[in-house]
Amino acid sequence: MDNKKKEKSEGEKLAEKLLSDKKNGGLRLSEEKLKKADKFCEGYKSFLNTAKTEREAVIEAVAQAEKAGFILSINPLTIAGKTEREAASTAVAMAEKAGFKPYEKGKKYDAGDKFYFVNRGKAIILTVMGKDGLDKGIRLAAAHIDSPRLDLKQNPLYEDKELCLFKTHYYGGIKKYQWTTVPMSLHGVVIKADGESVTVNIGEDKDDPVFCVTDILPHLADAQMKRPAPQLIKGEELNLLIGSRPFRDDAVSNKVKLNIMAILNEKYGIVEDDFVSAELEAVPAFKAQDVGFDRSMVGSYGQDDRVCAYTALQAILKCKDPKKTCMTILTDKEETGSDGNTGLNSSYLPYFIADLAKVYGLEGRNVISASECLSADVNAAYDPTFSEPFEIRNSSQINYGVVATKFTGARGKSGTSDASAEFVGRVRK
Repeated sequence: MDNKKKEKSEGEKLAEKLLSDKKNGGLRLSEEKLKKADKFCEGYKSFLNTAKTEREAVIEAVAQAEKAGFILSINPLTIAGKTEREAASTAVAMAEKAGFKPYEKGKKYDAGDKFYFVNRGKAIILTVMGKDGLDKGIRLAAAHIDSPRLDLKQNPLYEDKELCLFKTHYYGGIKKYQWTTVPMSLHGVVIKADGESVTVNIGEDKDDPVFCVTDILPHLADAQMKRPAPQLIKGEELNLLIGSRPFRDDAVSNKVKLNIMAILNEKYGIVEDDFVSAELEAVPAFKAQDVGFDRSMVGSYGQDDRVCAYTALQAILKCKDPKKTCMTILTDKEETGSDGNTGLNSSYLPYFIADLAKVYGLEGRNVISASECLSADVNAAYDPTFSEPFEIRNSSQINYGVVATKFTGARGKSGTSDASAEFVGRVRK
């Protein structure tokens, strides 16, 4: 047998030079790099488990940022479900214990300095000052930390036929039928009438109870199954089942509701009226797990968009002595249109940049104009089972690396910010 390597033809050489050679990452990367990627994902899974709401994501980001040596700056409101005074004193104590000084508005920072700003406990901006001046602009990565969920309404608690339930209002885009008969946990804060803040996290510990949205049995569901798919489960049917045991006193009505409130009052010191000033969110109680015999994928609630938030956070935490000032923003309210004072349609980011710029005699708008941003969010990988929505030549595929999306939008690119060829070229470079 001739063991000599066959010489490539002219066509093969030309194809190698001119044509795109996409190759599965499982074949392209070394075993060592694949193991490194798997190790990175263990930290990601831990983040998914501990940060199921935007508040918890900020708390986790703050904890990691302090370990990485970031200087503290907070909005004088709430963080981590505490009052502004408690949050400020707690955060300052943590920062000083770690050997850092609090951020002072109007202070000049040197290249390599690291600091972060927390907006109302629901968004965070992390910054590493660059060697070039701010007049050269900022390199910004943005991702969101809110995810679809079921929010409790402001008067949620009710009893019906001796069952106790919470009324919910779904948050973000969901397939409602997916949220029934799933074990749910409850997260959030309750602000009592005296201003005290109570943090709630029930259903994540192995000894905790869980909750669920009920569904009708298959053999009783004839009328339900005739509904169109979007109405299979209606929004007003997403009621969270929370109890069935009555309070032992024949002199009172709504015995099950009273029993639930007695339990909540004993544990948290709250009364029913306190729900009016609460933010309580029901999310799946599942933990992040590997998927597949080969453990090549991660399955979890909240990967939209904590997959981008976690990687952007890790990038800024490991950023050292950059040429341009680098900034990561993990923001809230993307799932509902980015409105509100913690969403990116508000002014907290440009105000923050303007405050930084002012110290150096610059206008914030000029710094923003010289800046460049990568807006990071999830993308759909090609699914051979549901291939119809995909255009295979321009779809992302699993194991083929980072997805770079030049434009989004509907129909005639409606609602897009179509990136220029020059900017995409710089990203490629």
